[in-house]
Order: sequence, then C-alpha cells, then structure tokens
Amino acid sequence: MDGIGEPSESACGESSSQSKKTGSFREDDSCRKQVSPIRGGGSRNTSPLSQVRSRNTSPLRQKVIMTKPRGLDEERVATFGKAVHPDVQMEDRIWAMLPEDLLNEILARVPPFMIFRLLSVCKRWNSILQDSSFLRFHSQVSSHGPCLLTFWKNSQTSQCSVFSLPLKTWYRIPFTFLPRWAFWLVGSSGGLVCFSGLDGLTFKTLVCNPLTQTWRTLPSMHYNQQRQLILVVDRMDRSFKLIATSDIYGDKSLPTEVYDSKLNCWSLHQVMPAVNLCSSKMAYCDSKLYLETLSPLGLMMYRMDLGCWEHIPARFPRSLLDGYLVAGTQKRLFLVGRIGLYSTHQSMRIWELDHAKIIWVEISRMPPKHFRTLLRLSAERFECFGQDNLICFTSWNQGKGLLFDVDKKVWSWIPGCALQSYNSQVCFYEPRFDAAIY
Repeated sequence: MDGIGEPSESACGESSSQSKKTGSFREDDSCRKQVSPIRGGGSRNTSPLSQVRSRNTSPLRQKVIMTKPRGLDEERVATFGKAVHPDVQMEDRIWAMLPEDLLNEILARVPPFMIFRLLSVCKRWNSILQDSSFLRFHSQVSSHGPCLLTFWKNSQTSQCSVFSLPLKTWYRIPFTFLPRWAFWLVGSSGGLVCFSGLDGLTFKTLVCNPLTQTWRTLPSMHYNQQRQLILVVDRMDRSFKLIATSDIYGDKSLPTEVYDSKLNCWSLHQVMPAVNLCSSKMAYCDSKLYLETLSPLGLMMYRMDLGCWEHIPARFPRSLLDGYLVAGTQKRLFLVGRIGLYSTHQSMRIWELDHAKIIWVEISRMPPKHFRTLLRLSAERFECFGQDNLICFTSWNQGKGLLFDVDKKVWSWIPGCALQSYNSQVCFYEPRFDAAIY
C-alpha cells in the first residue's frame, strides 16, 4: 500500500507504477498546474524598481501562507492583515478513542480519491475498504459528484485517468487488473464500468469497479456477436443489467438480450423491427432505451418493463448533420448536434423531446466562440455524452473538453484534456466504493 495517493510525476503521459489490489490513485501533476485556483504570476519583472528590496510597512501588507485544504496539493493563499497562528497540536490520546461508527461516518464523507492517502495511517484504516460498516455509511452519504473517465490502450497496457468535476483535478487510476481483450469502453453507471472486446474470435464483456479494482467476466450471450451495449445499475436493488441491441453495422435480425446480475444469465426478448439506424449511440432514461432511426424517421424505444420495441415519430430538426441522444434526469431526453450545411454557418444546438407533442424543442445553443474553438474544421469529429443534465463535448483533435449544465445554462471548459491520449474513450463516471459487481 506504499505510495497510494501520492502525486505522480507525469499523470497524463507515461504509465505510473502500479500496486496489487487497490492500485495507486495518483494526482496528475501536469494537469494540476492548470486547475490550481490561485497561482502567482509567472512573468519576470525586469523593472529597475524590482531590484530595490523595500519593506512594506502598510498595515494591509500581504502575507502568503502555505495551506493544504482537504488533502490536496499545497496552494498559495493570500491573506491580508491576519496573524499567522502555529499549527494546532492534536491530542493522540483523544482521537484514538473516537468511536468506530463516528470514524466510519467521517471517513465516508472524504472524497473517494482521498481515501487512498489515508490507508497508510494505521492498520485499522488500511482495512477500511473491507469494513461493512464503512461501506454502509458510504452508501448513505451523497455522491462525490460526476467525474469524467478517459480510457485508452498504450502498448497493450490499459491506461485510465479520471477528472473530478467537484475537485477540478485529474487522477490516474491503474487499470492493469483488466484482461488484455478489454478494449472498448461500453459505459458507466452507479460506480461500475463496463468493457467489451474480442478474446480471439470470442466476443466478451466484463463489469468492474475501478476504485476497488474488482471485476468479473459476464456469461456469453445466446447470440454471441459484437453488439451495442448499455449498462444500467439499480443501487436500491443492488443489481445491474446490460442490454444488447442490434448494431448499425451488424446483423439486424438478432433478438434483444438483457443480462440480469441477480440471475447471472442473459434473457431473450423481441427482435428490433426492421429499421435503418442512423447512429450507434443510445440513451437510457426512465427505464426506456432510445435509438435514432432514418427509416422510419424518428426514434426506436425499448421498454424494459414489457421487453418490446416501439417507434416514436419524432422528426429531427432540419439540416441536422450529426445527432447524439443524451439522457437527462427523470424523463428528460436531449438531442445534440450540428446545424448548417456550410462551415461558416454551422452551429451546435441542443433540443429536448416534448413527449406529449412528440417534437424536439430547442433549449440552448453553444456560443459561437466556443464552437469555433472546439471544432476548427466543419467536418471534424466530436463526441458527446451526458449524465444528470450535464452534457460533455470532446474533440481530441483539438484537445478540448467543454461542459454544459442544462439547469444552470452554464458553459465551462474542462482543463487538462490536451494532455490525454488522442484515441481516448470517455464517459461520465460516479466513483463509489459500495458498487458491487455481484
């Protein structure tokens, strides 16, 4: 467990050293420099007055002290006119008698990526991740908040970095525990992450918890071919399901299959009606799965409760070049895409489906300056995905990541994306210790 949680020398570049079971969760130094909230100026002062070391006797003279809030890197915080007090000495005898349940409740509120820095404190804390009491408290506290998980292969070695939106910091997660055939990032839900790949000629899927470094391979499907997959976790029921549908390039005659973790098997359901899919992107919200279709034009909806498909005649906006379905909270379903045939007139827009009128209603547009920064070329590829009314845009050609909060109507750039791998696969991720793979 040595070195857990220590800052890495190059978190977005070379592979860092690994540990056995829990792994070493390292904070990205190269990315950290971009997200430090308060930073001194980096330019050199060549004025002759800078050579004179005069004492500032003003009562409002600025004092710079070193702090380390919440276990993060040291930051320079400016205070004015405040006396610097010595560190408060903590009584070991008092803190050693802290009740077990109170300690677990405190640790359960620590950000997940910080927990690994505490494991080396003592033997008691080192076994905290296997403590059922701690996991119970952890499951009851509010989520750490959304994160972005990037995954790529580097010389047959799996690499992963996670950007914490609440902490605005990149962390490296070792993924050497995964088998080599795990190549495609399917998605994430409820703290679990799903991967698929080809082991020789056999198509396989697995589900893992990146925090606990636990994983397991799922049984083969009845029709074991490469399919579109989506992971759905039910935290209340402590179970998950994996839905396999027809692929845009694959066999359209295959039945829909659903894996249930409680039954540990796949069940067969209705074959998707003969449609011409226009995208492999799917969205899951309100126990329904949605796909885009060109003929018949609109959406195909799969109902989990009935195990059947329905067509929704929701016509797409005119001049839509590429569309992504994004699931929001509750019943909200968004459509994101570019509008305009010519590069000078293109724009990125967001629509929401009006379920009553079955029409797409425009709710927002990406600011033109953000659009030109994200996509320099009219035909440039971008990725779009969402979670909990947050929509993320990524363009690895430009090394940019842009986040849109649907509720707050706020656009914000994600720092450090330029340091990620060109061929990274990305999804939203919610870090949880209590997410079980069984």
